[in-house]
Amino acid sequence: MTRAMVRAAERNTQPNQGQNFWHDPALPFVETRRACHSRACYKPHAHPTFSIGAVDGGTSVFAGAEGGPVALRPGSLVFVPAERVHACNPAPDSAWSYQMLHLDVAWLRMVREEYANEPSQKLEPVRVVSDAVLYVQFCTLNDVLFSAAPTDEKEAALIEFVGDYDVSQSVWVEPISDTSVVAKKIQPALEYLRNVPTTKVSLVELASLTNMSRYQLIRAFRTVTGMTPHIWQLNLRINVARSLMHQGDSLAEVAHHLGFADQAHFQRVFKAYTGVTPGSYKG
Repeated sequence: MTRAMVRAAERNTQPNQGQNFWHDPALPFVETRRACHSRACYKPHAHPTFSIGAVDGGTSVFAGAEGGPVALRPGSLVFVPAERVHACNPAPDSAWSYQMLHLDVAWLRMVREEYANEPSQKLEPVRVVSDAVLYVQFCTLNDVLFSAAPTDEKEAALIEFVGDYDVSQSVWVEPISDTSVVAKKIQPALEYLRNVPTTKVSLVELASLTNMSRYQLIRAFRTVTGMTPHIWQLNLRINVARSLMHQGDSLAEVAHHLGFADQAHFQRVFKAYTGVTPGSYKG
């Protein structure tokens, strides 16, 4: 069992957790929630958003897919395009735990159009998916959204999940091909970042440098470097910080030079990447 599945199971075994909601004005195109041991039932309804649900515990019945009601079990995922009438309720006399994420339709269309192999206006069916890997990816995404991670990291995680889902369902996008070709394609982005380590560079800018979509860029970075573009930039800045501290710069000077919000922010990030505080490292 993966860590994401363990965390979902732990949430499901903790009674009286109720519902937790997450949204952020900096990311107005997404909101998500977690419900534990819920007995709430819903009438058939529709959302203006593209909705993704995941069952963490208990059993439930989903109505809205072709072919009639579908029994859902832990690990099941449901993908509901906007304005589709549906309902998902726990089995009679029981409770269930689930996660529900809503995506703005215009934002989703914009992301997909970056890599679409066919028009994104195509009528997309409601999908009920039993895929352990995709379920873990969804749990991981929600963990990131509910965490204190930077906004850029949350947006990248969201784009990556959308693309991974499209790949798994053969929706409009092809997976990454030859690794050596991909490594060559992202070299302009890597070189640019190395030349401006103190500058915050967006996914859009990096994608433009490589002639890739944001999703393709994220997957390419993971394939070649083992990191997302945002994490790679942070890692680069920490390596530059080490060099500056060896040259005698103060912690305050380093934090300011590298664009961290303040010295405390720099210290948190530095320790996360090195295992020690900047003060201990500088000696």
